[in-house]
Amino acid sequence: MFAQPFAIPALILFIVAVPLALGVIPRNRLYGFRTRRTLADDATWFRVNRFAGFGIMVASAIYAAVAVANPYNRNSPPGWCTSLRSRYRWSLH
Repeated sequence: MFAQPFAIPALILFIVAVPLALGVIPRNRLYGFRTRRTLADDATWFRVNRFAGFGIMVASAIYAAVAVANPYNRNSPPGWCTSLRSRYRWSLH
């Protein structure tokens, strides 16, 4: 998985989203889904951040699946993106 550079951001996003989804991050101005409403009320903060955390986890899992299913080839020659299939695969990343 780490041989694919596009899989690393997916893993980082997943790890960062876990505490939000578990509801262990208290209200703050640095980390979480921050709006006036979420910063004004603890119940709203936890509800919205759990939802956002799960959403980020799902999105990062999909991103990782696409990155693994369509690997990036570092050794490809110049102009490797000339075929339609290669262009499509690159656009997925």
